[in-house]
Amino acid sequence: MKTYYVAIFTSQRTEHNSERYESMSDNLVELVKTQPGFIRIESVRNSEGYGVTISYWESLEAIQKWKANTTHQVAQQKGKEMWYSQYNMQICKVVREYSFKGIDLS
Repeated sequence: MKTYYVAIFTSQRTEHNSERYESMSDNLVELVKTQPGFIRIESVRNSEGYGVTISYWESLEAIQKWKANTTHQVAQQKGKEMWYSQYNMQICKVVREYSFKGIDLS
């Protein structure tokens, strides 16, 4: 297994500017997909506004470059000002990976 990294972003949304948030979020997802070193992204949010977004990266440098991206920085600032009541970011190195794919019973 090749070494890779994940950025885990957990957040609690506010109700402020929901439409603008959705638009910015959609734009960021498309932009991050073009970043060197990006592998994939997964995101979920529950009905109370708590969300988890995990992005997968080839290197710590790729994550740092994404954090410094100008459009991403604008979104980060808007998040602090109006879209999140709290958030947490964790950067992790994946040291082991395994999975299970169930059998098709149809």
